[in-house]
Amino acid sequence: MFQVEGYDFDLPSELIAQEPRAQRSEARLMLVDRNRGVISHYQVRDLPHLLEPQDLLVLNNTRVFPARLFARGRNRPIEILLLRRVGREQVWDVLARPGRRLKPGRRLIFGQGELEATVLSGAAGPIRRLHFRVEGDFWQAIERVGVVPLPPYIRRTASPEDRRRYQTVFGEIRGSVAAPTAGLHFDQQLLADLSHCFVTLHVGYGTFKPVTASDIRGHAVDSEIFQVSRETGMMLGRQLGAEKSVVAVGTTTTRVLEHLGRQGLGDRETTGETDLYILPGFEFGVTGKLMTNFHLPKSSLMFLVSAFAGRELLLEAYQEAVSARYHFYSYGDAMLIV
Repeated sequence: MFQVEGYDFDLPSELIAQEPRAQRSEARLMLVDRNRGVISHYQVRDLPHLLEPQDLLVLNNTRVFPARLFARGRNRPIEILLLRRVGREQVWDVLARPGRRLKPGRRLIFGQGELEATVLSGAAGPIRRLHFRVEGDFWQAIERVGVVPLPPYIRRTASPEDRRRYQTVFGEIRGSVAAPTAGLHFDQQLLADLSHCFVTLHVGYGTFKPVTASDIRGHAVDSEIFQVSRETGMMLGRQLGAEKSVVAVGTTTTRVLEHLGRQGLGDRETTGETDLYILPGFEFGVTGKLMTNFHLPKSSLMFLVSAFAGRELLLEAYQEAVSARYHFYSYGDAMLIV
């Protein structure tokens, strides 16, 4: 099934989570058994009892930075979302709203003036290229004046608490403008009870990119930067060599693992970019089990999960989640597909 309408479902707006659970591992967890076609219900803290002792979890340890900035405007603030650094200096491609007035040469001031930027160029649409200037450390200034870039379906202003909760407890390598949301459910105690390792994939704004093609094969995902340590590569090699399951935590982790599977695992550090687009019919070579949140209808993330679980079973699981009042999207609940 490649028609985008085949990945739609009805979701009451009140099931779109606006706040995280009080405790990370208290989130609900739907267990989807592909072989038996059985759906059952647990909590994330039950993972040690749901997985095999020899399973290896792989998590994305990217760190979200406060990428949303507000510059002084003539009538209202100008919103800037940092997308990607260009070159070695602090030149960035950004998403600007409203962008039509940001002509080349325009100077922008953020916060109390500790961060400034000059518009270098623009294009049709909201993308602009800015050159930032700061006295002192750029990232310290971003931490002071930036705001957590909550997804557009969270209909509230980001709070100070979001700096902690829209971040995994193991997030270490700064570079994402959106959280790898399946990892938000883990606390340190749960991690200590599970065999695990890390990869890094910096999540870009393209994760929210709408699918406009009627045939999903006509869509493309944005390229994102990844890094895998030598230690993780060796652990994955041993796991697969022993025919034991690799459990991907999140779609971002899955893309890295399957990219590596096609490039070849090895006892070396691997860095690069991936634009791997996973659709139904894809043959998974590394991922044996998948933990993921509930995703937007007709999205590339839903196509990936459908490729792993099967479209009909996944839609059945989503219908069950709606009936059981699960919470959806970034701050929502999760499913484990085995």
